[in-house]
Amino acid sequence: MTPIELAIAAIASYLCGSIPFGVLIAKAKGVDIMSVGSGNPGATNVWRTLGPAAGFTVFLTDTLKGAVPAAIVLWLSKDASFGLVAGILAIIGHTFSPFLKFKGGKGVATAFGALVGSAPIIAGIVFAIFALIVALTRYISLGSIIAVISLVGLGIAFHMPAFVIGAYAVMAVFIVYRHRENIARLKAGTERKFSFKKSKDQS
Repeated sequence: MTPIELAIAAIASYLCGSIPFGVLIAKAKGVDIMSVGSGNPGATNVWRTLGPAAGFTVFLTDTLKGAVPAAIVLWLSKDASFGLVAGILAIIGHTFSPFLKFKGGKGVATAFGALVGSAPIIAGIVFAIFALIVALTRYISLGSIIAVISLVGLGIAFHMPAFVIGAYAVMAVFIVYRHRENIARLKAGTERKFSFKKSKDQS
């Protein structure tokens, strides 16, 4: 890819990630998702507020926001590192969306999508770790944190390039930081557990 093509891909990846599907899906149902529950436009808050169908739809679309740019750039460049960078730019777009005054979600689903598009095997292992932790504890935040922290070890185990391992470390630090309030609630024992049902008690 030429420098101009890379610049276009970078901008497109960021803008793709910035599409606030959680806000749009909730708005279609007459709900301002930024003012209910946790105030987060991500899949968990939408699930708790509007139910499993809406929550899963947001999870899927937020995942695609990371997967599509990563997969397209990987295909065009033939370089997994470029694909990962495109996915990371989509994560940044999701968490700092210009359509939401540079606010957004915590980036977990979009980060998963970035891995699906650039390193699907690692994505599958990370999802399995996430699912296991959530199944054992019912804490979405804890599953997300442990899964993303595992990225660095998986990158090393799969002999990924140093740049990719470094990018995984940056992703892990960023997403853990975005969960700092959840970490505080986990320590205090006040973090809400996940339920497959729509919740009436938003917090």
